Amino acid sequence: MTEVVRIDKWLWCARLFKTRTLAAEACAAGKIKLNDVSVKPSKELKLNEILTVQLPQIKKTIQVKSLVKNRVSPPMVVDVYTDLTPVELYEQLQLMKEFNYEKRDRGIGRPTKKERREIDILKDKK
Repeated sequence: MTEVVRIDKWLWCARLFKTRTLAAEACAAGKIKLNDVSVKPSKELKLNEILTVQLPQIKKTIQVKSLVKNRVSPPMVVDVYTDLTPVELYEQLQLMKEFNYEKRDRGIGRPTKKERREIDILKDKK
């Protein structure tokens, strides 16, 4: 463990982003905030700091528990940070996924042109 680590590297190591480049781009775009202030990718992160990370579908609030230099395995993520995101946001995200889900009974085949138009109307596609 180290005393400080670059924020883009830590975000990648903590498995919040798939690549370090994506983490750096998120920092540059202002999607990563440290104590409600946007940070650059080179900002040094310290223990117990609070980060706000805007991911594509949810805005996570996390507290740094340990500073890691190498990417951790998925089960080890709980040792790296504490998720302070309200449970209501996760419930809302799950509800949105359920409404966006389209299900057809098995074995009835592809939708007809008429059914596809009805599906598009329900999904607000034109």
